[in-house]
Amino acid sequence: MEGRNAVIEALKSGSTTIEYLLISKGEKSGSINTLIKLAKDKNIVIKEVDKRKLDSMSETGSHQGVMAIVTPFEYCDVKDILNSAKEKNEKPFIILLDEIEDPHNFGSIIRTAEVCGVHGIIIPKRRNVGVTPTVYKSSAGAVEHVKIAKVTNINKAIDELKDNGVWIYGADMHGKDYCFQADLSGSVALVIGSEGKGISKLTKSKCDLLVKIPMTGKINSLNASVAGGIIMYEILKQRIK
Repeated sequence: MEGRNAVIEALKSGSTTIEYLLISKGEKSGSINTLIKLAKDKNIVIKEVDKRKLDSMSETGSHQGVMAIVTPFEYCDVKDILNSAKEKNEKPFIILLDEIEDPHNFGSIIRTAEVCGVHGIIIPKRRNVGVTPTVYKSSAGAVEHVKIAKVTNINKAIDELKDNGVWIYGADMHGKDYCFQADLSGSVALVIGSEGKGISKLTKSKCDLLVKIPMTGKINSLNASVAGGIIMYEILKQRIK
């Protein structure tokens, strides 16, 4: 979606899911200020980019220095995920993603989560890829069957889960226990960190337990979606038992 008026109307109506805004560097005149205020009020991420990037992306040739990256996907709330588990008479099984920026990794995580019976995935609004067309494709359609909540603060979401009796486990190579040693059969939320930095320090401190995956090779780390998949299957195995 491009053009100031079109984006402003989309922000006002709220009928379109806006992943983030792209605004040309230096554009701070006229209606652009109204647009920026509306976006900030709705906690929508704003990214400043070179005008040439917008020119290359534009389909109309009249982007007026602003584009909204939109998706038809409808996000839910954390409570909707908890209610989904309750309706199925199951203990919550939730995934939290801490700054996963690669859409292929996100799509793979969604696909594995759906197969493993995850009730929902929670992602932060900032520094995390949303449900883009690439994510749709990478998930092989699984995104249509998994609830995804996009939250302003991932740590507040963790507090909400804890208030509802959910234990928080972080996937970390320096974890205290191997994932198969931990009791993952109860109400579980698994935190998967970014491809490069892992789980952020504050989020890690909020985890009840950090778990690791056995590794004997010379490479001491795994792709985020692979690591998440291994632990998701361990959780599924324990729940089946």
